[in-house]
Amino acid sequence: MGWEALGQWGEDAVRIEPLTGGVANDVWSVRACGRIAVGRLGSRTDADLAWETELLQHLDREGMTVPVPIPTTDGRLFVDGLVVMKYTKGRPPETTSDWRRVADTLRELHRLTQGWPQRPGWKSSTDLLHAETGTRIDLTAMPPEGVIRCRAAWSRLIGRQTCVVHGNPNNPGNIRITVDRVALIDWDEAHVDVPDLDLALPENAADLADDAFDIASQASAAWEAAVCWKDEYSVKRLAEVRSV
Repeated sequence: MGWEALGQWGEDAVRIEPLTGGVANDVWSVRACGRIAVGRLGSRTDADLAWETELLQHLDREGMTVPVPIPTTDGRLFVDGLVVMKYTKGRPPETTSDWRRVADTLRELHRLTQGWPQRPGWKSSTDLLHAETGTRIDLTAMPPEGVIRCRAAWSRLIGRQTCVVHGNPNNPGNIRITVDRVALIDWDEAHVDVPDLDLALPENAADLADDAFDIASQASAAWEAAVCWKDEYSVKRLAEVRSV
């Protein structure tokens, strides 16, 4: 159905202009249900979108600022790959203080989602010590020596508690800051994993001890290499993963 599905949010629902930042999805500002919102059209399954929209509703109820899905006129949260979400105002993080607020927000996410089920089709970093594929990751497409380095980095996470991780908080475009709140947007890479993956932030804003920051940084670089392989950024990130 494509963007024709936007009509499920009302006869007056229309696209306004494309938004930057979407990689796996087509993202637009839209007018729906009498307000400016964000429409995201992609190829994710219904099970995947049900997981994401349920998560966002849960976090909203718990007081976090997230792009809450807006229901269609008949109450559905997505239609044929299209999700319409509330527009989130704010600016990207710019200072160390800003990033420390981001770290606090991520830790709140991790606290609120302990025991959350895995996103359908996804694998965690420690799952990939034995599995080779999971949604956007295919380790068989990577150089074997690179896979060995990635798995060595992830093996340092064995035995740690898991929760939902945002998956890409280092990208300033995925954060919206105002005076009184920090919002996390673009949950396309969110899944259940070890929280360390979210905490390798600029300037060690999460205030991790040296060894903990090294573990988080190496595991995060390995994850981003695997999930993005093979673009220029993923090659750069793989080069940052040390040999053991």
